[in-house]
Parts: sequence; structure tokens; C-alpha cells
Amino acid sequence: MTIGVLPSRPGRQPVGHVAGGCIIRIGIIAPAWVPVPPPSYGGTEVVIDGLARALTKLGHEVLLVCHPESTCPVERVSVIPAEDAGRMGRASIELEHAVGAYEYVEGCDVVHDHTLAGPLYSIRYPKLPVVATVHMPFGRTNQAVFGAAVPRVALVAISDSHARGAEIPIDAVVHHGIDVDDFPFGAGGGGCLAVLGRMTPEKGIDRAIDIARRAGMPLRIGAKMREPHEQAYFETHIEPLLGSDIEYLGELNATEKLDLLRDALALLNPINWEEPFGMSMIESMACGTPVVGSPRGAAPELVEDGVTGYLRDNNEDLAEAIDHLDKLDRSACRARVRAHFSIEKMARGYLAVYEAKRHSVIGDW
Repeated sequence: MTIGVLPSRPGRQPVGHVAGGCIIRIGIIAPAWVPVPPPSYGGTEVVIDGLARALTKLGHEVLLVCHPESTCPVERVSVIPAEDAGRMGRASIELEHAVGAYEYVEGCDVVHDHTLAGPLYSIRYPKLPVVATVHMPFGRTNQAVFGAAVPRVALVAISDSHARGAEIPIDAVVHHGIDVDDFPFGAGGGGCLAVLGRMTPEKGIDRAIDIARRAGMPLRIGAKMREPHEQAYFETHIEPLLGSDIEYLGELNATEKLDLLRDALALLNPINWEEPFGMSMIESMACGTPVVGSPRGAAPELVEDGVTGYLRDNNEDLAEAIDHLDKLDRSACRARVRAHFSIEKMARGYLAVYEAKRHSVIGDW
């Protein structure tokens, strides 16, 4: 894939037509820190990869501003060298990435920004339609930064639960999607339960261990553990509980993740926070593996209780629910993801947001 940017078109006029509308050129700005798609953990980057591919499949042009080691099969450009992109969260790198990104996407018909600094900086381009997806909860910092970009930027939440936590205007809710065909269907032949996520208290990994032991089931844990606070949580709360029945597998790559999910009898997800979405839940169900977890955050929007999993409040009830996994149809789990959380459905949802924002900035399409 050649890295470069096509000449901008004066006035950002659509370049042709696809079924149901015009072909448009979409500038997608990914965070600087992780390649798209990610080699291991990286939920936002998984979403961006799927969205870019789905938009291209629908006939649109995509320019992706991303980490230089990205492999997403669309036109790509980078601002930050790989050695600096690894300095995750550094404000100066974030700002440099935003400034450079908007120089690249200025000629696009619409910009879809997935960064924190970018939407605020985009105010410098008043005639450029900008849509921003907020991937994290609407805490004080996010509300201050994204709120300063409203109404110039259209804000998208990733679940109804996520949107309800905002005190700033939200233009739309678009659920994440995945390419279901990338997830092999499994029969749960591994005979174990699984956990997938980050090594943090809010993910409830210590609760998952308790639930698995109450149910008398082995548990396999795949979790990112890079940050000091993740290491501290592991050493204090998880490592002392490990044994022959409870195994920490480390941070899994894509193949290892799929093997874990399709072989598991269920994904344990006893979260302790209002999670805005929860990619592991739809990835698990795409493999045919039901979800047993807390009814917090977006979980009730993703998991159909009694059909694709069980949502319960406490460990005792979650352990009891595991005894009823045989009542669930694993094919129904996969069917729910295909119907409600595909990359095509996500792309069409964003196209509607793009159209509305473009109309509000430069008139009808």
C-alpha cells in the first residue's frame, strides 16, 4: 500500500455515486499510539480497521491517518514516527499528531476523528465537516475537551448507556461492529471459562476467579498487563489466586484470542464499571460463546439475557447461571452479532452521521 494523500478536490464535491448516495472521501484519524489493526490489545483500533474496510466495501474512499506500522488495506498516512508513537498518552505527541492529521485530511468530504485533541483543533477548519467518536466514558476531562468542540463537531457515543452519561450534546449513537467472518465458530470444546480484557479492577478479574471456583470450572485469563497499575493489581489481587484451575495466559495476539474464545464454554465479564461498550462481548458471541457477566454499562444492549448469555448482579448468581449454559444455543450468539453488530451496520450508521454533518456545514449532498 502506497503511503500518500491524493490531491484535494476543491469544494470537497462527491466524486461519484454508489447505491443510495454519493461516493465520498472520508478522512479517518486514528489515535497515534497503536497500529490499525492492533497486533494484540487495542479495541479502538479494531473498530477503526473494520470501519475503514466496510466503508471501502460500500464504495467510498478512505484516507487513514494512523500509526506507521498499520496494515489496514486503505490509503494510509502517518504523522508520528513509530518510536515516538510508543510514548502513549504524551500530550505533545497527541497534539503533533492532531495538527499533522488535519493537514492531510483537509481535502476530504468529511473527517471522522477518534482522538482527544483532534476535534478541538479541528475548529481551525470551520468549513470541514467533522464527526468525532468518543470511546471513553464522559468524565470531567472528556466533557471539557469534547464540549469545547460542540457544536462545530458532531459527537457520537458508542452505546445508549454511554450517551446517557454525557452532559454535553450527543448527535448519534453508533454501536461498534466486527467482521463476523473473521471469528471462527466454536463448540466450547476447551471445557473452560474465559476472561478477556485489561488487568484492572474495573474488569472484575478477581470476581471472575471467585465465580469460576464457585461453579467448579477452570478459568483461562487473557489480559493486557503493561502499565504499573495493571501490574500492581495482578501482583496483589490475582497472582495469589492462580493455580491449576486458574491460569493467566498473558496478553494474547489475534490468533490466541480467537482460540480462547471459541474453545470457552462462556466469557466471564463481571465488570465493576459503566463500560461504554465491551468489544470482548461481541467477539465472544461471534465465536458462538455466550457471555456471563454484570448488567452494567452497555452489557444489556449487547447481550440478550437468557438467549446469548446471562446478566446477574452478584457472584453467587453468576456462578449459578453457569450451570444453565447448556440451555443456550451457541448459533444464536453468532446470529445476534451478525444482525446487530456487523461492520456493515456500523458503517451505514456512520454514513448517516456523515451526511447529516456535511449537510449542516456545506448544504445538501
